[in-house]
Amino acid sequence: MKFHQLRYIHEVVRQNLNISAASEALHTSQPGVSKQIQLLEEELGLQIFQRNGKRLVGVTEPGRKIVELAARVMLDMQNIKRVGDEYSQEDSGELTIATTHTQARYRLPAAVKQFISQYPNVKLTIHQGNPAQVTEQVAAGEADIGIATENISKDERLACLPCYTWNRCLVVPPSHPLVQKTKLTLKDLAAYPLITYDFAFTGGTLVSKVFHDAGIEPNVVFTAIDADVIKTYVNLGLGIGLIANMAYDASRDAPLVSLDCSHLFPDSTTYLGVRRDAFLRDYMLQFISMLSPEHDKRTVQRLLHQDV
Repeated sequence: MKFHQLRYIHEVVRQNLNISAASEALHTSQPGVSKQIQLLEEELGLQIFQRNGKRLVGVTEPGRKIVELAARVMLDMQNIKRVGDEYSQEDSGELTIATTHTQARYRLPAAVKQFISQYPNVKLTIHQGNPAQVTEQVAAGEADIGIATENISKDERLACLPCYTWNRCLVVPPSHPLVQKTKLTLKDLAAYPLITYDFAFTGGTLVSKVFHDAGIEPNVVFTAIDADVIKTYVNLGLGIGLIANMAYDASRDAPLVSLDCSHLFPDSTTYLGVRRDAFLRDYMLQFISMLSPEHDKRTVQRLLHQDV
């Protein structure tokens, strides 16, 4: 059994059993990947993959165990390399962050700017997705840090810490009748066409639950993952917009006005998550502290169950 064979089956699974895509990602030939997988199966005396002709169509039951162990080996190798780099290349490396659009657009810029200034030799990559996708990218080792609301804190594979809480506001044209209301109600919001986040994104499931528990059906006419898109369609007169309050800026978003509706919904908490078994380099810990200044590096290590 050789390390590169485990690496090949790991990548094939990552590429949804597409050997061609796996070989491209591995910078090797497709026949070479297939041959090494077959050699490993012969050595183990079992099939890792189910096949239909030459095409891989699934993973066998023993294959699932081997794929899981191979993924663990890949992570252990990554951790070993990170430990070495921590001492030999202290201020250089890579940092991949998975997050939602709202966090990337409105909360990360200050921390990213500070991080790039302090660590110019670290390659920073940001992947965007919904909370479930963010969680899975971190769990699969495709991202070092995940930042999202709701789902990420519920995954047992990840160690998480709360970064900040936020709530929502309603954006409307200045002439809208709701501007005259002293305190908005859920019925007020339901009385107009509503444009808000896709319920797979930024607190959307919480919003739908609040309406459901109140026995009120909102008239959601349009959903988006991007607060700027929501504001654009509100400006076109297609409805009122329910967005994260961090996504509204009075000068930038004029002529729209923001109406407080934080009393209608419980606060949402944005969490930061990492794999429990991942080794975090010093600059990764520093980025976390930049994003959440109330947590110094030692606090972050303790909260994320890292060795101090």
